[in-house]
Amino acid sequence: MNNTSIKDWVANIVKPEQIKKYMENGRDFINEDRINDLLQSKKQPDKNEVREVIAKSLELNRLELEETAVLLNCTDEEIWQEMYEVGLKIKQKVYGRRIVIFAPLYISNHCVNSCVYCGYRKENKDSVRYQLNMNELQKEIEALVSKGHKRLILVYGEHPSSDVHYIADTLKVAYETKLDNGEIRRCNINAAPMSIEDLEILKEVGIGTFQVFQETYHHQTYRRLHPRGIKADYHWRLYALHRSMEAGVDDVGIGALFGLYDWKFEVMGLLSHAIDLEKHFGGVGPHTISFPRLEPAVNTPFIEKTSYKVNDDIFKKLVTVIRLAVPYTGMILTARENAAVRREVIQVGCTQIDAGSNIAIGGYSKGDPVHNRQQFILGDNRSLDETIRDLADIGYITSFCTAGYRCGRTGNYFMDIAKQGKVHNLCMPNAILTFKEYLKDYASAETREIGERLIAKEISALPNEPVKAKVEKFLQQIDAGDRDLYL
Repeated sequence: MNNTSIKDWVANIVKPEQIKKYMENGRDFINEDRINDLLQSKKQPDKNEVREVIAKSLELNRLELEETAVLLNCTDEEIWQEMYEVGLKIKQKVYGRRIVIFAPLYISNHCVNSCVYCGYRKENKDSVRYQLNMNELQKEIEALVSKGHKRLILVYGEHPSSDVHYIADTLKVAYETKLDNGEIRRCNINAAPMSIEDLEILKEVGIGTFQVFQETYHHQTYRRLHPRGIKADYHWRLYALHRSMEAGVDDVGIGALFGLYDWKFEVMGLLSHAIDLEKHFGGVGPHTISFPRLEPAVNTPFIEKTSYKVNDDIFKKLVTVIRLAVPYTGMILTARENAAVRREVIQVGCTQIDAGSNIAIGGYSKGDPVHNRQQFILGDNRSLDETIRDLADIGYITSFCTAGYRCGRTGNYFMDIAKQGKVHNLCMPNAILTFKEYLKDYASAETREIGERLIAKEISALPNEPVKAKVEKFLQQIDAGDRDLYL
């Protein structure tokens, strides 16, 4: 496709009428003056004020911006330790002792954007461009299934070659690919912001969560870092998930890339985003929040120059504040982080991680990182089996469960049970069953041994006797060869 055709494509993507309806007097929901005023006025909060906010979180009530500013400005390490502990309590209260695992599958790195921090930016001559055809995609999925994966997030560059029809075709291939006992049961999508009409197409072919990260919520910084391409339009991106909800894709994921601007401001931006989604869609906010940190990328000098890098201590703090600010929302911790950081930060309330990840285009089937086909460099390169064993060692059941989505437990249904702290009542039994499948079909002997002990422990902890009996029956059926059993 030539440059003129790409320019025409970009020019025709944005539909202003699908943005303006959600704005108030032409203004978006990121009120920078208010955010800055709150961060300034809530400096040096006393212990009692911080503890009052923490208590509200523990009751699974979403925080307001004022309350979140109090947490962000806490300087007392004793109180931070309390927040870390409460973050874990909240996570276990809502989601139980389980961690959902998925794999990212990068399908195309052709891109029309010029994001200065990204290895995929249009001007980066050191990035080798590639897009999987359907046969290559099937090989990638078979490689993932052969390791035990059941859940994917499919990632695409923002380019006309990976338009909605291409994405729909890749979804079909993902769901149709089978290998022995294995299959992909859930595909989430990370792609360019789309129109309502395009999102309705993806809903028809079974899209899971639609994920669009704003990267930075600060208007001026956003304009400076995204000078050209579709991504140059702040509002088209900001309201991408409003359009998704309107199209009936009611599981959406928001995120910010920490390291582009002040971390406290970005946390306030994420919360503002969640609040506005809840405002427009009957109390239903994001299904997940992600908080990736800026990582090195091929020929991307901006990453070394930014003055907003977030160290490990601040990273743990910002994740904790997000957990407390939106206590019922899922939180995704990616393999951008190294294994030690992930082990530490999981314990403040994360619910999902990726594992056995390879973000090079075609990397899973070739078994090669191919750095010049990557958007950035990963920090955690452990295998899926190693990661699962490490989680089991600290008491977490690995869940590949997709039953909730296939039973229609999304949107209002999911948010209602999450706010009541009842997600684990439905999901822990199914997590046990998918964990058993993994242990039977894919686990190493060492992982299987520790995993079986953990299953026995979690079955005994199930509070409902009829549910416990059904899970035990299903486990026997899995031992006998049955698969994909769920409550």
